[in-house]
Amino acid sequence: MESAVNDLPSLADAAPAAGARVLVIDDSNTIRRSAEIFLRQGGHEVVLAEDGFDALAKISDHAPDLIFCDILMPRLDGYQTCAIIKRNPRFSGVPVIMLSSKDGLFDKARGRMVGSEEYLTKPFTKDQLLRAVEVFRRVAA
Repeated sequence: MESAVNDLPSLADAAPAAGARVLVIDDSNTIRRSAEIFLRQGGHEVVLAEDGFDALAKISDHAPDLIFCDILMPRLDGYQTCAIIKRNPRFSGVPVIMLSSKDGLFDKARGRMVGSEEYLTKPFTKDQLLRAVEVFRRVAA
């Protein structure tokens, strides 16, 4: 099954859009910084969280347009974090894209069950990240 992100034309073909506010949740400083650099280069505002609890504390203050959420995190994993976000009526419509180094069918299905819209495998490229933002901003609008 192909993902919606992979079905899109390249970013060069996409119409430019105003920047989105994107929340990146990952316990890896390297992944957070990479995502931040890529997203800022794409003209987006970035909010970083190092785990699910940190994300839940920041989500109300920053009201992101899109959330990238790692699956394997200490204390509150990505599945639990996504489920909590999706149960909140204020944020249930915010697209959540799961991030993981695992690319199994079970992991993708479990992500869908808790409400995620997509699944990106790490390491991701700048193009994959920016394409996901464009796709899911349109879907949420």
